[in-house]
Amino acid sequence: MSAEFTVDVPVRYRDLDPLDHVNHAVYASYLEVARTAYLEEVVGLDPEGISFVLANLEISYERPITMGDDPTVALSVSRLGDSSCTMAYEIRVDGDVVATAETTMVHVDPETRRPSSIPEAMTRRIREYEGLEAAA
Repeated sequence: MSAEFTVDVPVRYRDLDPLDHVNHAVYASYLEVARTAYLEEVVGLDPEGISFVLANLEISYERPITMGDDPTVALSVSRLGDSSCTMAYEIRVDGDVVATAETTMVHVDPETRRPSSIPEAMTRRIREYEGLEAAA
C-alpha cells in the first residue's frame, strides 16, 4: 500500500457470532469506518457531504477476529478515475493481515443521483496524499 492511512476499530460484543468470531458482515462495517475517516481527514468532506456510493465490495478472510483483538484497518486509493475510485484495504491484528478487501466507489451528483465526475479539489487531495500521477 502506498501512503498508508490507518484507523483502529474496536471489537464490540455485538460484532461476534455464536463462535465468538467477528461476523463476516461486520468486516464491511470496519471498512466503512476507515473509508469515512479517509474521506473526512484526507479529502476534507463532512460526513453529511459524502457523495459516493459503494458499487463493489470484495473481502478475503485470512483468519477470524475475536474479542480481545485490536484490529487496525489500513487503506489506500489504488485507482482514481473520472467518476470512481478503488480503495484497497488490509485489516490487521498485531501487525498480521487477517483480511484484505477492495471497494469501488462511484461519485454521484446529489441532485440527480447519477454518476458524476469527482470534483477536482477532491482528486487533487487524493493524488497528493497517495502520490498518484494525474491522468493523461
